Amino acid sequence: MRLRVRFASYTVLMSLLLLRPPPAHAHAFLDHADPRVGSTVASPPALTLEFTEPVEPAFCRVEVVGPAGNPINIGRPEHPAPAMLRVALPPLPPGDYTVQWAVVSVDTHPTEGRFTFSVKRP
Repeated sequence: MRLRVRFASYTVLMSLLLLRPPPAHAHAFLDHADPRVGSTVASPPALTLEFTEPVEPAFCRVEVVGPAGNPINIGRPEHPAPAMLRVALPPLPPGDYTVQWAVVSVDTHPTEGRFTFSVKRP
């Protein structure tokens, strides 16, 4: 009898574990970017960042730093999709560039990061 009760308890417990909802993401992390992280490209006309969750554009920041360590003038990011930011870029001379971003997901969790890409000679 005890064995049946124990087996029934384990069965109920396993059923509850299997039926629970999957964990929700709590932060908007960078999913991919164009130009791609670490890539070498011709001077891109724009920088696009796609995140794992929707972001709140009023609280987002994107900066591009040039080869000499000077910030590139890019203006405010556009928000063409819930999880996307885009900024127009001026013609970039050859060299290595660092993108620094900070976003707040729609559920108010902040994240930030940085990556590099290179512009090749024409």
